[in-house]
Amino acid sequence: MARGHLKWSAEELAGAAGVGLSTIRRMESVDGPPPSTVANLQAVQKTLEAEGIVFIDDNGGGVKLKR
Repeated sequence: MARGHLKWSAEELAGAAGVGLSTIRRMESVDGPPPSTVANLQAVQKTLEAEGIVFIDDNGGGVKLKR
């Protein structure tokens, strides 16, 4: 969902976060907590937040684009 808000491809997110494309695809292939290392999760989250994505912890979670 976060990638969609930014209109980024999986390749763009992988490059910006410094992780492999297969890592992004694996993270996006499941509902719930992504299967990845803490370092990769932090890299992706930091990259998305730097682009204005806000992670929502309440009401089941989610993301939104900061305006």
